[in-house]
Amino acid sequence: MPELPEVETLCRVLRPRLVGDAIEAAVVRQTQLRWPVAPELFQLSGAPIISLQRRAKYLLMQLASGWFVIHLGMSGRLQWLPGHTPVNKHDHIDLLLASGNLLRFTDPRRFGAWLWCVDPYQHRLLAHLGVEPLSPAFTGAYLGQAVCGQKMAIKPWLMKNSVVVGIGNIYASEALYRAAISPCCQARRLDQEAADRLAVNIQQLLQEAITQGGSTLRDFRQVDGQPGYFSQKLQVYGRTGQPCQRCDTPIVCLRQAQRSTFYCPTCQVE
Repeated sequence: MPELPEVETLCRVLRPRLVGDAIEAAVVRQTQLRWPVAPELFQLSGAPIISLQRRAKYLLMQLASGWFVIHLGMSGRLQWLPGHTPVNKHDHIDLLLASGNLLRFTDPRRFGAWLWCVDPYQHRLLAHLGVEPLSPAFTGAYLGQAVCGQKMAIKPWLMKNSVVVGIGNIYASEALYRAAISPCCQARRLDQEAADRLAVNIQQLLQEAITQGGSTLRDFRQVDGQPGYFSQKLQVYGRTGQPCQRCDTPIVCLRQAQRSTFYCPTCQVE
């Protein structure tokens, strides 16, 4: 599933191309994604695109009359293409633009979403989300306060969107490794120094991943079809049995909350 760096990469690339353009029409070939496609897509003739933003793993496209909330799901892709580009099997939605280009949504597994609302920040999917990890509000002090009384292991706790958004499985494993914190440690056991260290490493990791265009493990592709290159710099994720880059101890994989966790049992001691 595309995580925060992948969605931020898409947003930054698409924003200058889309904002100021206008949607001439939408072609919807599949109306049933994770939820039914918003019927407002069929009423877009001449609608100017005012802004494109990201909140957590959602893209928010602002029009004069409201917002589209777009989620890529497990396998969704957005491509910026010339008009009249041939259609493939899983190309479900095209936005035909006044510039002559099109924005195409492709989703083989159909777990993505195109929803409509007047205020995305009050939408049921976004209203109760936690802080953005790249915002000034995300600090070691915030983490230190949030972990108080939390008995859950730090890695699945860090992936709770009510705490901080967009820290998916890949980046949670990598950030904890960089911060030398065991993924099995109870969240409440983090002292302030560890919380400070973790916050800094999360922000540095995400910024590096965005610079590299995100991580491609299976389905994610950038707008131009190129993979994200940060996967080449992963230090623990997907490296079971390979030597730790710090101490040569074999990387271990365990299951936490039905997700795979990768860590070094020597460098990341509880």
